Amino acid sequence: MRSAPEEWREDDGAEVKNGGAGREEKESLMMELTRLVQKMVKESSWWERRGLDCSILAAAFLSLLPAFLLLASSQLLWFSSGLLLMGMAHAIITVKGTHLASHGALSESQAWGRFWAVFFIEVCGSFSAQAGVHGHIKMHHAHTNVIGLGDSSVWKVPFLPRIVYLFVAPLAVPVITPLVALAQLSGHPFILVVRTVLLVTLGMYSQYWLLINVSGFRSAFSALLCMLVCRAMFSVPYIHVNIFQHIGLPMFSPTRRPKRIYQMTHGVLNLPRNPLLDWTFGHSLINCHVEHHLFPFLSDNMCLKVKPIVSKYLTEKQLPYQEDSYLSRLHLFFHKYQELMVFAPSITELVGVQ
Repeated sequence: MRSAPEEWREDDGAEVKNGGAGREEKESLMMELTRLVQKMVKESSWWERRGLDCSILAAAFLSLLPAFLLLASSQLLWFSSGLLLMGMAHAIITVKGTHLASHGALSESQAWGRFWAVFFIEVCGSFSAQAGVHGHIKMHHAHTNVIGLGDSSVWKVPFLPRIVYLFVAPLAVPVITPLVALAQLSGHPFILVVRTVLLVTLGMYSQYWLLINVSGFRSAFSALLCMLVCRAMFSVPYIHVNIFQHIGLPMFSPTRRPKRIYQMTHGVLNLPRNPLLDWTFGHSLINCHVEHHLFPFLSDNMCLKVKPIVSKYLTEKQLPYQEDSYLSRLHLFFHKYQELMVFAPSITELVGVQ
């Protein structure tokens, strides 16, 4: 077991020493919960820590071969099955895989962790690994719901009507993603730019080549259309999940924010178990998002395993453990779209916590 990463550590130790008994008690909440979670992680097998999630990703890659073969069929049922299978495999690889890889949750080795991050994010996800890790790990996780830093504002497009934003615009994510990746490369070292362009091109061209040569698509247009359909198949719930679990919850000022455990418990929400989204997006993005934000380096399966510990601890300490259904959040965003997605959110002051 490698040494505990920085996420284990409370980063305000200096304030604990100078803040009196009350401050020490508040500061120790995160450390106490960390010890409970760390104990369970150490007692868990490799299969529980990483093996199960790696097996799901491996199964997604293996399912691509029958998907390409089914897409060669002239029978609508088999062709549709191939389309669905490829869309699900793509979602597992590019959402679950890239998310776990960005957190280094696929391997104990840091070198392998960097390799998997580049492979999943650039080759499979058509995005810049450096920009992806910086935006997700160093901004969103470090500054969750802090206005202007980690407030999920990247998902807001205020000039779009709510119907378009919630149900139509997400279908363009497969096209927008590589374009945004290119824009993010500005100012980066030349070798990094070349690597990202080559790997993104490799990933997209590989799927195109296989559709032409294995599935037997007769035109570039039909192959590209199939790629778009497969890549956009889960983009609507993907955008929904990204906004449902943070926007509309308490927001914090960059200069005055609560301690980590308060920030994460107030600014993060879990969705209920969903067999389809659990498999394609992973527990850490669906029903264990609170656990994921408290302990970002844990795999999806470990987030699920520590969930009872985390929920029980937060409840006992009278801290929020926020949960809501997918349909409830959709109803909220549909009817309060202007307030949540167009206007600037108000800053929440947690009196007595800061």
